Amino acid sequence: MKELLQPLMDWYAATLQNGGFPLVALLMAIESSVVPLPSEVIIPPAAHLAWTTGLPLLSHQLTGWPALIALVLASTLGSWVGASVMYWVSRLAGRPLILNFGGYMLIPRQKVEGAERWADSYGSFGIFAARLLPVVRHLIGIPAGIVRMCFWRYSIYTLLGSAIWSSVLCWLGVSVGEHINKGEMHMVTLILVAFLAGVGLLYYFFVHRQMKGKAK
Repeated sequence: MKELLQPLMDWYAATLQNGGFPLVALLMAIESSVVPLPSEVIIPPAAHLAWTTGLPLLSHQLTGWPALIALVLASTLGSWVGASVMYWVSRLAGRPLILNFGGYMLIPRQKVEGAERWADSYGSFGIFAARLLPVVRHLIGIPAGIVRMCFWRYSIYTLLGSAIWSSVLCWLGVSVGEHINKGEMHMVTLILVAFLAGVGLLYYFFVHRQMKGKAK
């Protein structure tokens, strides 16, 4: 995977200083669509650069906390745009078309069915939680669109989850930005696993157990 992503990371590192926040928003929109572009290689390098030397916004150079806030906003907006495209394509196309022809758009049938099972199991909370989890995060818009979930509710959950995820990755970029640029992702992986484990425990104790209790 590192070998496949390295050319993209090299291009991104060379372009980020000039591309700034619009480039991050564009790549995060792609990441939230069917293209498996990891947000872990998009936001942390941008956060490290924003915190140390700054990123351009129109005619100004933002650095420090203002730059990080702008970065979270840009990445969250980009994620919402990509997720909205997935939602509306699935809603307008419908389940049969997505299942039969999704493979041509990098959406294999088994992944669509897996995303449907996820949405069926976790309901509306699954939209929020999916934005914090790999694989599911760029597919959750498919079942949401197919079942015609309220778009505004879908957007709210998407924006909240994306903002939290982007903030976590920004913190990682500021904390271990140099290691990320060198391709040493093991520390990032460990921190992400710990974070996701915490999210999973919170969901289990405060949502899953209560739902099981009500079902009884």
